[in-house]
Amino acid sequence: MAGGEGTRLRPLTSNAPKPMLPLANKPMMEHIVELLVRHGFDDIVVTVAFMANHIRTYFGDGSEFGVRMVYATEEQPLGTAGSVRNAMDELDERFLVISGDVLTDIDLSKIVAHHEEHDALATIGLVAVENPLEFGIVITRDDGSIERFLEKPTWGQVFSDTINTGIFVLEPEIFDFIAPGRAVDFSGEVFPALLERGKPLYGAVAEGYWEDVGTIDAYVRAHKDVLDAKVEVAVPGFRLSECVWLGEGAELHPQALIEGAAVIGPGCRVDAGARIGNYTVLGGNVRVRGDVDLERSVVHENAYLGEGVRLRGTVVGRACDLRRGARTDDGVVLGDECFVGEGAVIGPGVKVYPFKTVEAGATINSSIVWESKGARTLFGRSGVAGLANVDITPELAARVAMAWASTLKKGATVVTSRDSSRASRMLKRAIMAGVNASGVDVFDLEVASVPVTRFAVRQPLASGGITVRLVEDDPQSVVFRFFDAHGLDVTEDGQRKIERLFTREDFRRVFASEIGDIGFPPRALEQYTVALGETVDLERVRAASFKLVVDYGYGSSSFVMPNVLAKLGADVLGVNPYASTAGAMSFDQRAHAEHVATLVRAAGAKVGAVIDPDGEHLTLIDDEGRVLSDTTALLALVSLVAGNMVGDQIALPVTVSQVVESLVAPHGVSVLYTKTSAPALMDAATRPEVGFAASTDGGYILPGFLPAFDAAATLVKLLELLARERTDLSAVVDALPRVHMAREDVVTPWEQKGMVMRSLVEHTKDRQLVLVDGVKVLHEGGWALALPDPEEPVTTVWAEGRSDAEARRLAQEYARRIRQMTR
Repeated sequence: MAGGEGTRLRPLTSNAPKPMLPLANKPMMEHIVELLVRHGFDDIVVTVAFMANHIRTYFGDGSEFGVRMVYATEEQPLGTAGSVRNAMDELDERFLVISGDVLTDIDLSKIVAHHEEHDALATIGLVAVENPLEFGIVITRDDGSIERFLEKPTWGQVFSDTINTGIFVLEPEIFDFIAPGRAVDFSGEVFPALLERGKPLYGAVAEGYWEDVGTIDAYVRAHKDVLDAKVEVAVPGFRLSECVWLGEGAELHPQALIEGAAVIGPGCRVDAGARIGNYTVLGGNVRVRGDVDLERSVVHENAYLGEGVRLRGTVVGRACDLRRGARTDDGVVLGDECFVGEGAVIGPGVKVYPFKTVEAGATINSSIVWESKGARTLFGRSGVAGLANVDITPELAARVAMAWASTLKKGATVVTSRDSSRASRMLKRAIMAGVNASGVDVFDLEVASVPVTRFAVRQPLASGGITVRLVEDDPQSVVFRFFDAHGLDVTEDGQRKIERLFTREDFRRVFASEIGDIGFPPRALEQYTVALGETVDLERVRAASFKLVVDYGYGSSSFVMPNVLAKLGADVLGVNPYASTAGAMSFDQRAHAEHVATLVRAAGAKVGAVIDPDGEHLTLIDDEGRVLSDTTALLALVSLVAGNMVGDQIALPVTVSQVVESLVAPHGVSVLYTKTSAPALMDAATRPEVGFAASTDGGYILPGFLPAFDAAATLVKLLELLARERTDLSAVVDALPRVHMAREDVVTPWEQKGMVMRSLVEHTKDRQLVLVDGVKVLHEGGWALALPDPEEPVTTVWAEGRSDAEARRLAQEYARRIRQMTR
């Protein structure tokens, strides 16, 4: 019987049927075939269903194993008896039924002899077990005849400890009791029918070992029993000692240590310093590097264990790759072809399904089934992000929310919001439940833009906020973005605190009477609109009588902007002025900008603008219908703001063009260079001397209103500045100096990033360095910056020169240096 899927053994059986799962480096079914041969069975019919070709390909016609073997395929599930009936054309004499996915050395000959002695129609092989609850109990009389069956009994029904092993000796007349064309089971239907008709049905209590191997624990236990010689099976390889086997072609370094029972498969290589602990089984061609420490673990064929890997009570699937210092605890199971990065830690009981990646340095405490990977950190560049309902599930959302809420005081209040997508709505509800479970109240804005959410968080009652949004350029993914009490992105220290609690699952759980409440703050949009209007000279802007084309990007900014622009007296052509999930999912900033540019030219508008669905990033179009690049728009805004702001500093990321210094210097303003991350830029914007801040991707900050990205506020401020200067945006752009910049990306393994940065500092110490973020080397007329990517194994090189060719040459030179360092 070899048709089972072995669902309880997943992920090990995700890519192979249970009978082909290796036990001591042989498929379970091969051990059964060898048992049958020992007892004189040489004609075998195999019933197959799930991944049948795996079995057919391995065993063929059986000649290699000294038997004749044929196959009966189940096109649909037929049950234990139905699948045997499906093979009845081959079963015209007394026959034995046995599972191909158990481990046993039961004396089959004695069961057959018992059958013959009692002239039975059917004889069931029985064994005594300590816990019979998971099996079917069989109660027999003194003469061995069966009195009754009990399927999956309770303890109150355990009148015997003998269970059905699934080993039957049957006469061909049994087929008279198996209905054709449908699912039929022996225990539930056929054997009770025999009892009812008084047919000779016997139980033979068998001698020997029997294990169902139905679970991961049973699979590991079965290997232990093989190594303890509790079951008689043939272990392939040369027996070095009482309980150590070495496969053909295996290489074991003299300084490698084997402690206790172990199997080293054929073609394995075990390096010096490795320790193969008790009850460890290595499949064929496993590579074990130095200082690896294994204990009670089963490693399938073609796996790679890097230096310092530590496994405890773990099953590693075929062709897995575990890099230096990876650690797994008891109960961990890795499916086939998983990759575990350097220094990753996988906690007890975690199951990682086939072909998944666990990133370097990650700590994984929950199974990776549908998720695309196990991330090294919970937080990415913009927050906690991943595929909706795959990486980011409601369960994960609730756990993350509980970790975050546990960092706040019990009884605190947080603000929540989302975009218009159903994925965000579902996950926000899970977040609210997690927050409430930790004793924190929620003020829910429902659908709101990110700036409106930040504004609401800054009110005295709130201690923080979270918004759930679709990821830009990836509509299948969502991101959780966390805000502190000032409406700013949670700092890296705050992220680490949340991640620590999440990893340890050290959540605060309150009594039922302390569970948080949910409220809906009134007039949040109105308060934001009023506050924004108070930041500009309304009369001056009204006098300019601006004509605008504004694309709201299908986002919730459309709830706010019409009221604000109406107060400014602007003549506005609104495009996509409503929230739409479908529109936001297909949003293409460049395509929308080109469409707005066409409308600007046709309408004779002074300014065109595209606001992204989250309301944070802005693309500008001048009065000539030119779509401004993010760099050009930044320089234009800097040139306008420098002479019209409170404060004497502008905060910009270290990757920005040096041209900005020449734009602000005449106004007595200096540039404060920051890290490239949004939280660093927002933190700089909170300084009293900073009057403006901007990112290089269309994000602008007006600290006097909100020290965070806000596209609506930026557009309003731009109109005021143009009115104040009595100029057009095209004139501002035409007056800007040219920028010559280049960029190169260099693949850099995680473990070499630190070495690359150190080496660059050492090799360029004779030049002036800026070490704000990465290594920035100043050259005559330009600079080069090497910056490790926080999410990818990449180092990005930016360079600026006096010409495009010079910038490109500088970028390529530093990229070449980094490639040489990583070889």
